[in-house]
Amino acid sequence: MRWFLATLLSGAALFSGGPPAQTFATAGARATTALLDVWYAGNGLWRACDAPGCPTGNRDWGFDSLTYTLALRYRATHDASLLVPLRELEQTAPAYPAPCTNASTCASWSDVPMWDAIALLDEYAITGDAGALSKAEAAFAFVDRSTVYALGACPRIPYQQPGGGGNELKTLETEANYIRAALLLYGATHEQADLTAAETAYDAARTYFLDPSVPLYTVWVFDDGAACTQVPHRFFASVNGDMIAAGVELYRATGSRDYLDEATATARAVAGRLDDPRGVFTDLQAENDVVEPLVEGMAALAADGQAFARRWILRNAGAALAARAPDGSFGRFFDGPPPAPAAATAWQTNGGLAIEIAAAALAPRTATGPANAWAHARVVPDDVSTLPASISFHGSAVALYGTLGEQCCEPGHARVFVDGRETFDGTGIWQNKSSSGRTIPDTVLFAWRWPRSGMHTISLRPGVANGKEGGSFLHVTAYRVLR
Repeated sequence: MRWFLATLLSGAALFSGGPPAQTFATAGARATTALLDVWYAGNGLWRACDAPGCPTGNRDWGFDSLTYTLALRYRATHDASLLVPLRELEQTAPAYPAPCTNASTCASWSDVPMWDAIALLDEYAITGDAGALSKAEAAFAFVDRSTVYALGACPRIPYQQPGGGGNELKTLETEANYIRAALLLYGATHEQADLTAAETAYDAARTYFLDPSVPLYTVWVFDDGAACTQVPHRFFASVNGDMIAAGVELYRATGSRDYLDEATATARAVAGRLDDPRGVFTDLQAENDVVEPLVEGMAALAADGQAFARRWILRNAGAALAARAPDGSFGRFFDGPPPAPAAATAWQTNGGLAIEIAAAALAPRTATGPANAWAHARVVPDDVSTLPASISFHGSAVALYGTLGEQCCEPGHARVFVDGRETFDGTGIWQNKSSSGRTIPDTVLFAWRWPRSGMHTISLRPGVANGKEGGSFLHVTAYRVLR
């Protein structure tokens, strides 16, 4: 509430993010400036957040997503000045040891080396530095040749933790990134074994993670050693983006049209099922997901001539400018308000930075429209901490606020129903997942917009406990309504 009472009511200027960008070229340039000046700490390290004293690093999905974004900009512009940070990031990237063979002594989760491998292979494709390729091959082999992950009732997909850990979880974050890394290795080395590995893993991903009713991929499967069970409707942007991009790349590598058709079907389902009524993507994850891979997947289809993917990028890039803070950082909701000062994190901001860079590559001269949509939204202080609960209002947009990571560090999930219908991505609000390791007040927990004003109700119900999200938790401190 400090931020609401002290700054949010002070006027529209705070939320305008400065003068609105006139074209996507200028929006992409500003995103690149923020990436380098706000998020890159120098010496091959990224900042975890934009607050003073935030930790830095160059490992795992939050930091790696910023490397992916930097590489996306280089591929679009071939700006030689970007080679300096890319080469510095190569130097600080993890050097993985021999593959794990003992679950009791293996400390790494299986998805972490895969995120890192993709970042290194993105760098290698640009710089050609042999050291980056060598590190990438070691990161890939660390999981690919391990004996502690591919176990259980469905050993075709690996556990996230060695031997299954304490929760017996298997995540598509490992498998989808494995596919992308194998395809990037194939592009670098032209070894048939890498292409075969990608095709085999792709088939396994579709077998175990593909939703039975729609062409979207849930992110989690629990394997108790006797059966493998999906957690339904946990549609991460990252894994669906990876599977879209993988399908496009497999089509290019093999000529099989099925891969492209499957990628297109998933992308259309993202656009049709995971958007708000204005057609803007809604990222319901707290900080356990990153959106940059979805931007890359849509960009790959746009490059293949898919007009709907191009429209998706431009529509989302235009909307996201209203979620841009004065320092150029973005909130995670493309159709939401800007993050509070010093409240953005690497896990939240990568999607907005990437979508502006992708739009600049596709339509640099296209006008973006206004960037201050939330400037005149009304703030309503309200303490909602008992479930079920509901918030009714007249308006065209709503954003719910609370403290991210309030009860640290992961369990706590609430279901969200918009005018009586649950969000198609069943994540709802997962308030206690704070990947940055910080408790962040005044965080946008949920945002939704409609094409026009009307009476609406947001209903909040207890979450269904599982071994990843835990039981129910919600604490909304205020909400904003745009008329």
